[in-house]
Amino acid sequence: MPSPKAKNSGRGSPVLGGANGRYEFMSLTKPLNRSSPPPPLLLQRQGSDPTTARLRLSESPTRRRGSGSSSAGQVPPPEEDGIRLNPSFARVALSSLLAVDLWMSKRLGVCACEDSAWGSVRPLMKLIEISGHGIPWLAGAAYCLYKSDSAAGQEVMLNLLMGLLLDLILVTIVKASVRRRRPAHNRMDMFATFSVDRYSFPSGHATRAAMCGRFLLAHLVLAAPLRVLVLLWAGLVGLSRVMLGRHNVTDVVFGFGMGYCQYNLVEVLWLSPQTLQGLLGHLA
Repeated sequence: MPSPKAKNSGRGSPVLGGANGRYEFMSLTKPLNRSSPPPPLLLQRQGSDPTTARLRLSESPTRRRGSGSSSAGQVPPPEEDGIRLNPSFARVALSSLLAVDLWMSKRLGVCACEDSAWGSVRPLMKLIEISGHGIPWLAGAAYCLYKSDSAAGQEVMLNLLMGLLLDLILVTIVKASVRRRRPAHNRMDMFATFSVDRYSFPSGHATRAAMCGRFLLAHLVLAAPLRVLVLLWAGLVGLSRVMLGRHNVTDVVFGFGMGYCQYNLVEVLWLSPQTLQGLLGHLA
């Protein structure tokens, strides 16, 4: 019959000890003798594999906190992880600018649909849109070049035609490189669109309006009211692109700057009367 000590067990594991053959209880809090085998309950708690027991011990919260000597041997995180967690100031500024750009473009797109806030002004904005399209300008410059009977007039019209072709090429290259989608509230009902016109940056109407506006003011003798009308037309073309929902604000602003610089390029590549006569002689 077992002794009363075996009935009152609450801590420890049964170990056969002594010569009397009775069961005694060993506390788990006491250190084990290296020569004696570990208690069965201890093996059950830590697993039969000593490697598993060491892994569990290393994963304990006390072990993870560790001492100063153990943390000193740890490898610091890669430097690129710190860069990802701390974005640069330029990236944060660009993200903020794009967020403001999208917000302003959506607020100003008051003619994007017929049921918009200014939907009744949409036909007028589409008329201004056509006035800044490339096809009317190319056709008009080619017709004036054909009908002009003076060398000076032919020179001006030829360089205007060259500037319009240059504008189409540069805008196409930038749009295909950036590939920015048009605003979500835009309706694709534009006049005479091409494959690259599904992209938004930059605004081709804005580049054309800025370049042609500078060209007309520099090479045509216009009265003061007409000069004001040219500037007003260029500004309305850019504003109509945002009001119709065709472009974002940054697309138009960059387009104005790009068109302004394109005129300087046209001046550098300007064809002289002698070069014009040589070209006309070869064509004849």
